[in-house]
Amino acid sequence: MENVSNEEKLESIKSLRSTINKLENALSQMIQKGANTTLVKKRLKAVCIGLAILENVWHQSPHHYSQEELAEARNVLTSLFPSIEKVYVKSKAGSPQKTLLERRIKALELAVLAIDELSNK
Repeated sequence: MENVSNEEKLESIKSLRSTINKLENALSQMIQKGANTTLVKKRLKAVCIGLAILENVWHQSPHHYSQEELAEARNVLTSLFPSIEKVYVKSKAGSPQKTLLERRIKALELAVLAIDELSNK
């Protein structure tokens, strides 16, 4: 985690905040429609934990998550990779979507790495 550039840190935090915003919007729409929200709630919590852990590692911001919550978040975050990578492969080179997905993948990888490092202390 030490050799992550400041630019990568900023992009990762921005990407996770954007992901949280998208999940919050999706959750709101699903609640209005009466759809099952369990999966979106799980993903939202996991991304929030990932962001909090990156901010903890990079900016010494406190977090209040237990080892159990960290482990659950890690599992949920890693389960996102296959679907994101599938969309990534289909997106056009140089497109804004491809850039967004690259940043999202990188941010999630760093969040998982930070959770792993924190869990091993």
